Amino acid sequence: MAEEKEIQKTGTPLDKAGSIVKEGIVKSLKGINEIEAEIVSLARNTVSSTLRATGDVSKEGLKVSSDVIKGAIQATEEVGTGLIMGTKSVAKGVIMGVSDVGGDLVTFASQTVRGAVKGAADVGADVAMVARRAVDGVIEATKEVGGNVEEVAKVSVIGAIDAAGSIGKSVATSVTEVLVGVAGGAKEVLCAILPKTEKTAAPPAEIVHEAETHSVKKAAPAKAKE
Repeated sequence: MAEEKEIQKTGTPLDKAGSIVKEGIVKSLKGINEIEAEIVSLARNTVSSTLRATGDVSKEGLKVSSDVIKGAIQATEEVGTGLIMGTKSVAKGVIMGVSDVGGDLVTFASQTVRGAVKGAADVGADVAMVARRAVDGVIEATKEVGGNVEEVAKVSVIGAIDAAGSIGKSVATSVTEVLVGVAGGAKEVLCAILPKTEKTAAPPAEIVHEAETHSVKKAAPAKAKE
């Protein structure tokens, strides 16, 4: 009996369990946000300072962005975790760094996403999730710097699916399903890119249907003729 009373005294009160977990999760999430912000800053500063040093953004920029993505993937491979979480932050940092030196965001967005997809495949990571995070990162960065979000989203989706297609048909399908609805005109994007990975087949019906749904949601209903 004495032992039971001791356990009750030292254990977590039932009415406190929820609040303790909540506080712990809040602290953890704040920590994650801080880590992601640091990764964005690191990638941004590295890209912008390197491109300023080279003096030729158009010539050296793509190589620099590719090297940054590779470095990030190698880091997560060495640590053994963090690729999916870190991809968005690195991609965002790359685009913001390119923006700092006046580079072409559309070109770099496509290259960044392609690099992330190929890098994920090389280390055996979830290519579809990495692709989605990379696309999210470049779009978020483009919004913050005032770039052409629609065009960046479009080329990013095309770049991701195209890169996935060079890896394999099933990978391309997985990436496509994850990215449907990200870019405006999703159906046109899918029809333009899928023939490269599936030369004789049309895009899967369910994917096209979902793409159409995303496009139709924004359209106003037509008035019936009298």
